[in-house]
Amino acid sequence: MLSNLRIFAVNHKKIPSLHIINMYCSRIRASLKTIKPHIPLGKNYSSLPGLIGNDIKSLHSIINPPIAKIRNIGIMAHIDAGKTTTTERILYYSGYTRSLGDVDDGDTVTDFMAQERERGITIQSAAVTFDWKGYRVNLIDTPGHVDFTLEVERCLRVLDGAVAVFDASAGVEAQTLTVWRQADKHKIPRICFLNKMDKTGASFNYAVESIKEKLKAKPLLLQLPIGEAKTFKGVVDVVADLDDEFADLVLGEFSENFDLLPTEKLQTAIRRVTLAQTAVPVLCGSALKNKGVQPLLDAVIMYLPSPEECNHEFLQWYKGDLCALAFKVLHDKQRGPLVFMRIYSGTIKPQLAIHNINGNCTERISRLLLPFADQHVEIPSLSAGNIALTVGLKHTATGDTIVSSKSSALAAARRAGREGEKKHRQNSEAERLLLAGVEIPEPVFFCTIEPPSMAKQPDLDHALKCLQREDPSLKVRLDPDSGQTVLCGMGELHIEIIHDRIKREYGLETYLGPLQVAYRETILNSVRATDTLDRTLGDKRHLVTVELEAKPVETLSVMPVIEYAESVSEDILKGSQEAIENGIHSACLQGPLLGSPIQDVAFTLHSLIIHPGTSSTMISACVSRCVQKALKKADKQVLEPLMTLEVTVPRDYLSPVLADLAQRRGNIQEIQSRQDNRVVIGFVPLAEIMGYSTVLRTLTSGSATFALELSNYQAMNPQDQSTLLNWRSGLT
Repeated sequence: MLSNLRIFAVNHKKIPSLHIINMYCSRIRASLKTIKPHIPLGKNYSSLPGLIGNDIKSLHSIINPPIAKIRNIGIMAHIDAGKTTTTERILYYSGYTRSLGDVDDGDTVTDFMAQERERGITIQSAAVTFDWKGYRVNLIDTPGHVDFTLEVERCLRVLDGAVAVFDASAGVEAQTLTVWRQADKHKIPRICFLNKMDKTGASFNYAVESIKEKLKAKPLLLQLPIGEAKTFKGVVDVVADLDDEFADLVLGEFSENFDLLPTEKLQTAIRRVTLAQTAVPVLCGSALKNKGVQPLLDAVIMYLPSPEECNHEFLQWYKGDLCALAFKVLHDKQRGPLVFMRIYSGTIKPQLAIHNINGNCTERISRLLLPFADQHVEIPSLSAGNIALTVGLKHTATGDTIVSSKSSALAAARRAGREGEKKHRQNSEAERLLLAGVEIPEPVFFCTIEPPSMAKQPDLDHALKCLQREDPSLKVRLDPDSGQTVLCGMGELHIEIIHDRIKREYGLETYLGPLQVAYRETILNSVRATDTLDRTLGDKRHLVTVELEAKPVETLSVMPVIEYAESVSEDILKGSQEAIENGIHSACLQGPLLGSPIQDVAFTLHSLIIHPGTSSTMISACVSRCVQKALKKADKQVLEPLMTLEVTVPRDYLSPVLADLAQRRGNIQEIQSRQDNRVVIGFVPLAEIMGYSTVLRTLTSGSATFALELSNYQAMNPQDQSTLLNWRSGLT
């Protein structure tokens, strides 16, 4: 493989090429194969490409180019790596904002929620559309906090490429790993941007090594920094380690004189390895200090794919008809629900009737908007490859597949060659037409929420219904014993934000109960149970007798595994299978110990005797009661959520942090070095980590940071389980 090195001066000031070559000769030798540098090619970024005189670009002027010149990209990273600041600089340099917004001042375009501006973090993803050098870019700024991982997941689902932003002083951090895995799952080509090169402790080599080691990715260095930390002045363009096709070209056609190699050939080779995901281009800079942002924008349009370069198998079934995926819902007080859609084929126009395959309903789009954070511009139509914002869809939710009509969906099914005659077969085919939605993680925290008075309960229910449509990771349920409304969320911050939004956006002063951990339950041995239900309602007798067996399963299974013994006749199952499974599922929602969901359990139905005329509701009730009887007889076990914890702490404070984690039943896996800091990685039960941020601040004088992520559910030891059960029953 040939390593070819070209150097271009790209700082805002002119840098003598000889000075650059001398300065970086030793570093280049260390990290790349040394080849004679080529003549520098200057890029002038002194003027803003978007600004004409003092004017800023109007959103109405956004171009509508061919699909090859569209880029749908996301900015993803660990919290506080500089995603929002990078987005802000991109909008400034592309000419859509007059001044540079600052996260600390709370005046950025994409962080427009009051909670985001107060906390200086991104909570919900924001979409902006702009153009750069004749290309239309739909950009989504995503959150970096672990509580809002679903926001990143549902955005990556509809994007074609991503920019991963890194803090150059920290390299790959906990949430970076999570979002990188999400991008791997959706097979999204990426560009890496090493931000904060001016920060104390910034190290280009360390950050690149961490990408290699932790992300198992091959970094393709397109730039080197001029200085680091306080001495950071700008960046220099280089290229190394491209593919065999490029090596053959250089060694063959241009072996006599590398200087004759056209820039287009070089860029095509970089684009090829980026789209094949055999390497990830690495750029660097400082968004806050306005360095390296325009080269990043150039890299986005040069190396990330257009919508037509992404292979979507389902497109051939629609033959140019409308096919879109709703990936996000927002509630606007004036306009009602705003639905974000990625258009895969066809065109969307205002007043268009659309069919929702998931909801099996037809709705009408009243208006079509172009998103620019919290400002929107009305447009007459939008074609395939774009991201649209629609008004007027009352029943569409996150993950719904949108087509032009029911007949269009059936035609697509026929083209897919999967149209069946039987009813159940047709249902399965309709499911195959659905675009893959978003996997919604199970909540780990819950707490009760009370309105200020019973008269306000309907208002609270309405607010929670709207927030649930916006945020599918928020679950709301009714406690059957107390009748209280229970909020289930992804973490302390998530529930705190929901509480704050109900107060600000819906004017309700609600009261939250104490935060509680979402435990699960399982059984340790096999048990059999029999139950008979005999009721007479009016002149009708309902009689059911059920015998079933419950046993633990080794494979992780949140839903109960349901099996049928050979002794159960198919004729009985044909009419009552749905009722049986409903009964088992409803019984598994509340276990016998804590009333928590049951998992890792299989049920085998051995006998079912049904009196003629017995209703399916009675069959479900009898099966449910029999399951509960079996669970009570078995040896029971509480499972608690175990979190992966990563604490970054200065060396001097390591001992008190480790001592504190030992008291919290923490299990330390390893301690890594990161410059002058130590990174403690381990597992801690979620119940022990409540309010940890305050304790950690106190222990380390505010100098440590931590990141949490759900690892799995593990069995509690008998002593801890006994303590928990006594506390829940009020004995301690």
